[in-house]
Amino acid sequence: MTTINKLKWRYATKKFDASKLLSDEKLNTLKQAFNLTATSFGLQTIKLIVIEDKGIREQLVEHSYNQKQVLEASHLLIFCIQNNISDEDIDNHFDNVKDIRETPETILEPFRNDLKTMMKGKTIKERQEWSVKQAYIALGNLMTVCAFEHIDSCPMEGFNPQAFDKILNLQDKNLKSVLLLPVGFRDENDMFADFKKVRKQLEDAVIEM
Repeated sequence: MTTINKLKWRYATKKFDASKLLSDEKLNTLKQAFNLTATSFGLQTIKLIVIEDKGIREQLVEHSYNQKQVLEASHLLIFCIQNNISDEDIDNHFDNVKDIRETPETILEPFRNDLKTMMKGKTIKERQEWSVKQAYIALGNLMTVCAFEHIDSCPMEGFNPQAFDKILNLQDKNLKSVLLLPVGFRDENDMFADFKKVRKQLEDAVIEM
């Protein structure tokens, strides 16, 4: 399949085949893809929770407006943001840069200090909103990777984050849930699989100058 055909194959899967599970290899590809997602400054203030346990997911269905994909998919991916961004987070990032790239601190120090100043100029709410944007980048990246790996997925905003956070004890991890992505394999009876994509004409969506 060409790149465009793979993207055309992808759709927001409404019904998964609950009997089919992702292989460890496929699951690891998604984890790696998440970790390789571009984030602003490379700070990675987002985390991915991967849930296979059906018992946990059964508790989450009612807090997802009873959308069965949460339970029927092979795995449920939950995109989370940090409740806050601290100086320690920034130091950990630049220390990692120093270790991996062997970049001298004399070069990193101005960038380290500028990022700390920028974050201190934001309220906690603004820091969270900044992190949410990073989560959407990761979601889009994983949806594309899923299409290339022939994995079905369904991006979801429709859920109660507060209920999810309580059930999963995310507060203890300094995290807030913001997006869901059930992944697995489409059920052969999902009628949405054969629907033609509805998109604008290319000339109405893209402006060339």
